[in-house]
Amino acid sequence: MGVQALPYSNLIEIDRHSSVPIFKQVANGIISLIKSGKIKSGYQLPASRDMASMLKINRTTVVSAYDDLQLEGWLDVIKRKGNFVAQQLPVINPKPLGPVAPDGPNLQEDGTFYKQIASRQSSKRLLSPHQLMINDGYPDSRLAPLDSIYDRYKFLSKRVHLHSRLLNDSAAGSMSLRTELAIFLAKTRALNIEPRHVLVTHGAQLAIFIAASMILRPGSTVIVGDLNYVLADKLFEQMGAKLIRVKVDENGIDVDEIENICKKSPPDLLYIIPHHHHPTTVTLSKERRIQLLEIIRQYRLPVIEDDYDYDFHYENSPILPLASANHDGYVIYIGSISKTLAPTIRLGYLIAGDDFIWQASMFKRLVEIRGDVLFEESVAHLFNTGEMQRHLRKSVKLYKERRDVFCDLLNSCVGDISHFTKPNGGMAVWATFAPEYSIPHLARRLAEKDIYMNDGSLYKYKDDVNGIRLGFASLDTDEMQKFFGALKESR
Repeated sequence: MGVQALPYSNLIEIDRHSSVPIFKQVANGIISLIKSGKIKSGYQLPASRDMASMLKINRTTVVSAYDDLQLEGWLDVIKRKGNFVAQQLPVINPKPLGPVAPDGPNLQEDGTFYKQIASRQSSKRLLSPHQLMINDGYPDSRLAPLDSIYDRYKFLSKRVHLHSRLLNDSAAGSMSLRTELAIFLAKTRALNIEPRHVLVTHGAQLAIFIAASMILRPGSTVIVGDLNYVLADKLFEQMGAKLIRVKVDENGIDVDEIENICKKSPPDLLYIIPHHHHPTTVTLSKERRIQLLEIIRQYRLPVIEDDYDYDFHYENSPILPLASANHDGYVIYIGSISKTLAPTIRLGYLIAGDDFIWQASMFKRLVEIRGDVLFEESVAHLFNTGEMQRHLRKSVKLYKERRDVFCDLLNSCVGDISHFTKPNGGMAVWATFAPEYSIPHLARRLAEKDIYMNDGSLYKYKDDVNGIRLGFASLDTDEMQKFFGALKESR
């Protein structure tokens, strides 16, 4: 299956005990997707064989469903190309994203003339280009189609007559990239969006900053996981917000506890990483996702949904984002292009209602009049030509193989003193060690062998955690062997 195919097994429910024929259930499911705006005119449906495989039904049943949809005017069949959602539809009333009323940023004063971001200066040993680095989950830059980006950038830079037009794009980002992202996210995540719902940023971290700045003020409350993405936590605290920590288990964040908090005193924001939660890599279950959406609508709870590596899923079809469902405009969706290409490629995006995006772009303009428009146009070209999608397919296949090798080596090397669960997606493994084993000690011993590994201090704010994220996606087999050989010697 291609990267762009929607997870139809999650979108179309088949009830084998229903009196409604299965082919009709499939047809009705597709009609529902069209009416809701999740698939639009011109969208190509999977071939009958592929759709049958996803839904685990007979191919002839899918053929009958497609024939039924064509007769009713929902599909156009183009010879030797396939089945497409009709340009002229019988009925379509998709519900657009609703606006979220933003609160303006409010700066907090402290005792000095500048803010104290950290307690002290940290001294990190500089790494030479030849040393091995175990990161916390980055893509392999060696695979990225960087030459294609640079070639396109060079081409555009020489077309001076285009520059004035490109510079007229808003602070929300290059219109070409916003358009391509809207198409890509609609196809892969069922987001019912247009370019006006997209804000391009220099990385997902900036997108989190902008979204939080539009909502939080000193004294605001933010629900986060008890173990959570540290830079998001620090960002909210720097804005003067108070963190309310909620337990994260193997099924994701505890939604019952979120509901209890909302009943007592609704918070100003929920920050959640539903797929491959950072740092633990767990995914929010489908049942909790449904329950959480009801809470969001009932309590009008603003949510930042950080979906930084949705595309990297290795087992079954991923559960769709919260933002793909009806949330009354309260879910701000954030993603990363850096995680697709390379950590040095700083590109992210923020998806929300059109008024929120306009206001957020005005806020962004205060610190960055516009991004690197030629670079954004060059990345848009990757999406437009399909090269980005091909790169994703190749990366997902390779990273899955690397995950399996890495987990086998991790188990054989330190399986007796550590605990981990093989992640269903993402680029890292979350491993916890027995209390008597010091991760800082292991990190120092590895540094002596020219291997950098985080010392786990990022997660020490939770006393009972002796864990670390170990990135596998950026390591080939030889590099893994070198790391685990050194780790075994350092125990």
